[in-house]
Amino acid sequence: MIQTIVFLPLLAAIIAGLFGRALGVRFSQLITTGAVGIAALLSWIIFTQFLSGTTPYTVTISNWITSGSLSLNWALKVDTLTAVMLVVVNSVSSLVHLYSIGYMSEDPHQQRFFSYLSLFTFAMLMLVTADNLVQMFFGWEGVGLASYLLIGFWYYKPSANAAALKAFVVNRVGDFGYSLGIFAIFLVFGSVQFSVIFANAPHMAGKSFEFLGLHVDIMTAICLLLFVGAMGKSAQLGLHTWLPDAMEGPTPVSALIHAATMVTAGVFMLARCSPLFEQAPAALDVVCVVGALTAFFAATVGTSQTDIKRVIAYSTCSQLGYMFFALGVGAYGAAIFHLFTHAFFKALLFLGAGSVIHAMHHEQDMRHYGALRKSIPITFITMLIGTIAITGVPPFAGFYSKDTILEAAFMAHSQVGYFAYGLGAIAATLTSFYSWRLMFLTFFGEARWATSKHIQHAVHDDHHGHDAHDGTAGYHPHESPWVMLIPLILLAIGAAAAGFVFHTHFVGEARAEFWRAAIHPTKHDVLNDIEGIPLFWKWLPTAGMVFGLLMALNSYIWNRAVPKQFTDTFSMMYKFFLNKWYFDELYSVLFIKPALWLGRLFWSADKNIIDGVGPDGVAALVQLTAKRSKLIQTGYVYHYAFATLIGVIALLSWAWPHAGKAIGN
Repeated sequence: MIQTIVFLPLLAAIIAGLFGRALGVRFSQLITTGAVGIAALLSWIIFTQFLSGTTPYTVTISNWITSGSLSLNWALKVDTLTAVMLVVVNSVSSLVHLYSIGYMSEDPHQQRFFSYLSLFTFAMLMLVTADNLVQMFFGWEGVGLASYLLIGFWYYKPSANAAALKAFVVNRVGDFGYSLGIFAIFLVFGSVQFSVIFANAPHMAGKSFEFLGLHVDIMTAICLLLFVGAMGKSAQLGLHTWLPDAMEGPTPVSALIHAATMVTAGVFMLARCSPLFEQAPAALDVVCVVGALTAFFAATVGTSQTDIKRVIAYSTCSQLGYMFFALGVGAYGAAIFHLFTHAFFKALLFLGAGSVIHAMHHEQDMRHYGALRKSIPITFITMLIGTIAITGVPPFAGFYSKDTILEAAFMAHSQVGYFAYGLGAIAATLTSFYSWRLMFLTFFGEARWATSKHIQHAVHDDHHGHDAHDGTAGYHPHESPWVMLIPLILLAIGAAAAGFVFHTHFVGEARAEFWRAAIHPTKHDVLNDIEGIPLFWKWLPTAGMVFGLLMALNSYIWNRAVPKQFTDTFSMMYKFFLNKWYFDELYSVLFIKPALWLGRLFWSADKNIIDGVGPDGVAALVQLTAKRSKLIQTGYVYHYAFATLIGVIALLSWAWPHAGKAIGN
C-alpha cells in the first residue's frame, strides 16, 4: 500500500509531463488528480490503522548506495508521524489538483502544471517516508526543485522568475546548513540511518570537540546545523524572505506550498530528529526563540499588507513560528497537531482567496473589494470558517492546537518558554486582527470595484457592461464553478472538526499510545502539566483573539476612519511593518550588492585577463598577423615576380657556399 501511495503521483507526473500534449488536457487533469486522490484515500486508511494501534514498519524497495562504510537501502519508513504527514500531504494535494481543474481552465500549459503538482507531491512523500537522512535529503531537494518550477510557472512574468530564483537561492542557504549537519552526523555516528543515530544519540550527550580554541558541544552543533536547514524550508526569521514572494505562482501552488508541502518539511524534520534535539537543550532554546520571534514578526507584517495572498502568506509564516517554539519547549506532539490542523484551514484560506481572485477578474488588492458576501456566498461561508479556525475560536481546529502550544510554552516554566508564550499571545491577537480585517475588507462594506484597473479592463471588454455609480463599475462577480467549491467545502469541514476529533490522540490522554516511538518522549513532558495552567494564562490568548476581532470591527465596520488615523499617527511603525521590517533592503545592502560587485569584478578579470590573454588574445594575434600578411598580396604580377626573384637569390646565397664545400670535398 505504501509503495502505491508514494509512487503513484510520480507515475502520473511522468505521464502528464511527457505525454500530456499528445493525450490532451483533460487526460492530464484526470490522471494526476485521480492518482493523488487514490493516494489520499490510502493515506487515510493507514492513518486510521495507526489510530487503532498498528505497529510501525519499514518497506525496503532496493539497495541504493554502497560506498565504503556507507550502505543505504531505499526504504519507506511508516510510523505515526509518517501517517500524519501522508494524510496532510495527499489530502491537500488531491483537493488542490481538483481545484486547479477550474482555476487553471484558461491556461494553455495545464499539462505541465499538473505534472509539476504531482511531482511536488511525490517529492514531499519521499521526504516524509525516508528512513535515513540521505533519502530525506533527496525529497528535501526535490520539493525545492518543484517549488522553483511552480513559483516560476508563469515564466514570461519577470516577477515570477525573480520570485522562483529567490526561493531557490534562499533555500540553498538553509540546505547548506542541513548538508553540513548530515556530514557531521555521519562523522560522529558512522551512519545516517535513523535507527542507528537515535539509538546512539544519548551516548554523545555532553561530549564536545575543539574548534578555533573553543570547546563546542557535539550534539548542539549538529542540531543547530539541522535547524538552519529547517529555517530555510519553513521560512523562519532570517530565511523567510522567499515565502511572501512565492505568491507569484498560481494560487493553487500557494495553497500546496503553504499548507502541505515545503514549509512543513522543516517542522517534520525537527520532529523526526527529536531524539537528537533532546540531547541538545541549548539548540532547543534557539529553536524556541527563533520560532517565537517569527510568529511575532510575521503577525506584525500581516496587519499592514493589502494583497490578499500576502496577508495569508505572512499568516503561514507566523503559524510556522508557533510550531517551532512548540518543538523548542519539547511539545513535539502539539507542534505536529498544529501542523495537521493548520493544513486544513490554511489550504482553505488560500483556495478561498483564489476563488475571490477568480471572481474579481484577478484583482488581488483588498482595497478594491468589498460587499462580496452576497455575490459569492459559498466562498464567503467557507472562508469565514477558515478565519474562525485560524483565529482560535472554540471549538474550531485552531483553538485546540494553537492554545495547546501556548499552554505548553507557559508550563515549560523556562525563560524561553515564557518569552515564547508572551510573543505567541501577542501574535494571536494580531492574527485575529489581520484575519478579520481580510474578511471585512473583502466581504463587507460598500463595493469598491470601480477603483480596480483589472475590473475596469473587464468591464471595458464586456460589450454588455454598463456604467454604474455604486462603486461596482457595472461588474458582477460570480461564484466559482463547483470543481473549485467542493475542495473549499471539504477543507471547511476539516477546519471545523479536526481539532476536537483528533485532540485526544495528538496531545490528549491517548497520545502515548498514538505516537509510540515516532517522536522522542521528553524528559519532562509539558503536555502532562497543561491542565494545571492558571485560568488567567489559559484564557489570555482567547481574550486576545476577541480583542483583535473588536479592533477589526471598529476599524473596518464601525468607524472606517480609524485605519488612516492610526497610520498617520504611527506612520514610522506602519511603514516599518508595511516594508516587512526592511529585511529585503537590509539583505540587498549586506549580500546582494556586494555579491553583484564581486561578480562584476571577477567577470571583468575573466574578460580582460583570462579571455584577453587566452582565447581572445590568440584570436586577436591571428587576426593581426592576417591583417599584416595581406599587405603582401597586392595583385600585381611584377610584385610577385620581384618577390620570386628575391627568393631565388636568397636561396642561392644560402645554398652556394654549401654546394662549393661539397664539390671541394
